[in-house]
Amino acid sequence: MPMGDPHSDGFSGADILDDLAARGLVQDSTDLEALRSRLAEGPVTVYCGFDPTADSLHIGHLVPLLLLRRFQDAGHRPIALAGGATGMVGDPSGRSEERNLLDGETLTRNAEAVTDQLRSFLRFEDDPDLEGQAAVMVDNREWTEGVGILDFLRDVGKHVTVGTMLGKESIRARLAGDQGISFTEFSYMLLQANDFNELHDRLGCEMQVGGSDQWGNITAGIDLIRRRSSATAHGLTVPLVTRADGAKFGKTADGTIWLDSVRTLPYEMHQYFVNVDDRDVERLLLQLTLVPIDELAAVMADHATAPELRTAQRRLADEVCTLVHGADETARAGLAARGLFGDEAPTVEVLDALRGIVPETMVEVADLDGDESLVDALVASGLSGSRGDARRTVSGGGVSVNGRRQDPDALALPDDALVEGRYVLLQKGRRNLHLLVVD
Repeated sequence: MPMGDPHSDGFSGADILDDLAARGLVQDSTDLEALRSRLAEGPVTVYCGFDPTADSLHIGHLVPLLLLRRFQDAGHRPIALAGGATGMVGDPSGRSEERNLLDGETLTRNAEAVTDQLRSFLRFEDDPDLEGQAAVMVDNREWTEGVGILDFLRDVGKHVTVGTMLGKESIRARLAGDQGISFTEFSYMLLQANDFNELHDRLGCEMQVGGSDQWGNITAGIDLIRRRSSATAHGLTVPLVTRADGAKFGKTADGTIWLDSVRTLPYEMHQYFVNVDDRDVERLLLQLTLVPIDELAAVMADHATAPELRTAQRRLADEVCTLVHGADETARAGLAARGLFGDEAPTVEVLDALRGIVPETMVEVADLDGDESLVDALVASGLSGSRGDARRTVSGGGVSVNGRRQDPDALALPDDALVEGRYVLLQKGRRNLHLLVVD
């Protein structure tokens, strides 16, 4: 996934805290004034962890992931952690039931895929566009695998009281639920606290960030660092993204919006954001894009003059899709939308963009000739189950070719049906489209 236009504001020192606050991106934090003073002194190393519980991150991960990017753009050093070890246990935060444990092969495959996605959002040492601090990628299996249970209990467990763990909201919520919590998931907090401590010792990491459901785990790491080395560490969480209509953010009728372009097509991601509620669009622009705040204010002012044009939603969709998939895929998503919802005859570029989005069938040029080529095309595409069905559909006025409604008595394709010798777009009714592709 290519890294999109950063829209960097060039923040330095503690200015990033003001920007985060203005975007509504500060949920919980340690002493903000102490953090502001530390940020003003010079670059800080800050980390965020992502457990590979699937072979792709989803759109809900974008806020904490972009938080790392914002810190790097402000001159600080980000650490992206792929939780190969913690992913074996499963974080109980924000869940009402136990996670299914993954086998080692699946976890390794997931970790590799997630690592690739994390790399696409940050600049590393080998990035030709790197300015300032290079990002660091780590996997917590590096310091966790091979550690015996007795060593872990002695070096980590003795510094954390059960009372402290029971006081964390994520643990209390699970204990109060019907499912309870296993000792395995109960121990997750210790593993993440140890990650923070290891990164503090190995890389001088002074700050952990994450979603608000991670606050208990973050403070456990801060306490462990203080107890083991008497050092000061900082933590900050961003709010979990929600939708005004009560639906879960990043979910559709077809499932989760994934960052992986195979799991969720760039077009599908783009359309998800084009269709967000007016009540959500300004907040999502602030929290899911890197566009400067003053520029977003102008976008919202323009949107307010004609909300039906969805100017803000289209800007949001373009920005997020570009961050995740790159500008080329964003342009392709826009072309595909024109082909599906536009009124003009589709160009070859538009029909190219529809490939992979609408069903298609390979045909020969000879298949598009003949006195009943429209009937044949409907049957070949599967839009009609038989030639008789195809004739009835056409006679009912329910067939379009390249966006143009066909006469009820038409049996053959129009002479200009083949667009630049490559495509014919068939449509049955309002929703059923099929692309014929000349082999």
